[in-house]
Amino acid sequence: MASSDQIKSLIKSFGQEDEDRFFASAMQIAASEARQGHASFAQELKALIEDARKNRSLAQFEKGKIVSISPQKRELSELIDIFQPRIKLSDMVLEVGIRSRLEKLITEQNKLELLLHHNLTPRRKLLLTGAPGTGKTMTAQAIAGELGIPVFIIRLDGILSRFMGESIAKLRMIFDIMPQQRGVYLFDEFDSIGSQREQGQDIGEIKRILNSFLINIEKDQSNSIIIAATNLPELLDKALFRRFDDIIQYPLPNNDEIVAAIRKYTIGFSFDTKVNDNVLAEAASGLNYSDLSKSCEETIKEMILSGAKKLHKKFLLDSLKSRRN
Repeated sequence: MASSDQIKSLIKSFGQEDEDRFFASAMQIAASEARQGHASFAQELKALIEDARKNRSLAQFEKGKIVSISPQKRELSELIDIFQPRIKLSDMVLEVGIRSRLEKLITEQNKLELLLHHNLTPRRKLLLTGAPGTGKTMTAQAIAGELGIPVFIIRLDGILSRFMGESIAKLRMIFDIMPQQRGVYLFDEFDSIGSQREQGQDIGEIKRILNSFLINIEKDQSNSIIIAATNLPELLDKALFRRFDDIIQYPLPNNDEIVAAIRKYTIGFSFDTKVNDNVLAEAASGLNYSDLSKSCEETIKEMILSGAKKLHKKFLLDSLKSRRN
């Protein structure tokens, strides 16, 4: 049964027309019921809350942007980009081990109530590392697509401020909305705020920002997914690593993954001559998925603009090789 404090908070937020607090209090009651073994009731509550929130949230989104936001949260529009992705994990070419770990997170998220019933917490905090273009940002979108929730891309340049204490307040604001609006929160280029505390020109401010992030991610008990992505994991403070449920390293694609990616990016088209998989892999060796996608897109454009009926194999191979230089 909900605690008296939870019920009072629910009623008070309704009376003050504080929509964010109302939904947060309602979700806390549902989670409390699940932990007490009332799984069916908790599931019913959650469904009602999600339906109500969805209906209310429609007015806040237009073409992926916040168009209506409470005065105290208006500054969030300068810190976050929001959109609803349509891609799924099946749209990505991933190393088998990485795919397995991501599928495990999605399975646990889909079985959220069952895990809560057994006082267990699903995976939801990921640190993704790897070279640019290897799929880190796309992973955040695919997870959101699988779960049917929006992606919140955090503008780290908007968080960082030259005024003491302002960056911490902005970071706290982002963590405050995580229980109120479930989503995938992506901190891209995370090393800009997660670098080792002895580095940087303003050591004191860097320490304060990093310490604030450590405290916030440790305290966060929302149902949102937090993803930090970086190309420079060696710069991250060592205290960060234990705050994440999974640390996943994204390598450059191997030969099989190169071929699979090119086949996926050119699906629906045929080539003017047979394309040997080994030749493709050799031409694209060392490239990332972004490079492969751009070369395939260039090849499709060339076919359309030249009036050809099929993709030109030589054009694709030349495009791939040029990106290696």
